[in-house]
Amino acid sequence: MDQLPKTNFFNPWHHASPGDKVPEFVNGIIEIPKGTRAKYELDKDSGLLRLDRVLYSSVYYPANYGFIPQTYCEDKDPLDILVISQIDVVPMCIVPAKVIGVMRMLDNGEADDKIIAVAAGDPSVSHIKDISELPQHFISELRHFFEEYKTLEHKAVVVEEFLEKKVAQNILNQSLGMYTDMFRKPQALAESGQTAPVRP
Repeated sequence: MDQLPKTNFFNPWHHASPGDKVPEFVNGIIEIPKGTRAKYELDKDSGLLRLDRVLYSSVYYPANYGFIPQTYCEDKDPLDILVISQIDVVPMCIVPAKVIGVMRMLDNGEADDKIIAVAAGDPSVSHIKDISELPQHFISELRHFFEEYKTLEHKAVVVEEFLEKKVAQNILNQSLGMYTDMFRKPQALAESGQTAPVRP
């Protein structure tokens, strides 16, 4: 089991707060602004942002894309979030956001859920309470982007369904619990001199 990395620098995954109104509201840390083809992602060792690649296809991210701090998923990454706003948010900005739904997705056969949220400080979208209130065309744009953006890399992505905020909030709570199990509990045991129990 892993422990929190012992570093002298701020790592947004481990050190930023997921927010004090979870799961209704969260802090999304933006890696990729809306409207770009650059696939930026957090370098988990350094806490810096790195360019993973430029998208092979001529498509652009339809929403600001990032992650929720202190979450953990089965793909060993933090939980992804799409933050809808009228502006392109600069990378590594913390955006308080209202959770409105989730896009359930398979990336090369592995679950890769994306929480869908609206920027709480953007009056053009902050009134939206559930994903059902989004224009159907925008939902189609999200589906099309994520099903096509890896096509020229010969990687299969399947968008399974878009679900309401209650499902999204449950997924968020699960990922927060997985983070605690993976990092916080081993850290506390190590500091107390105890040994973590072996999982069956």
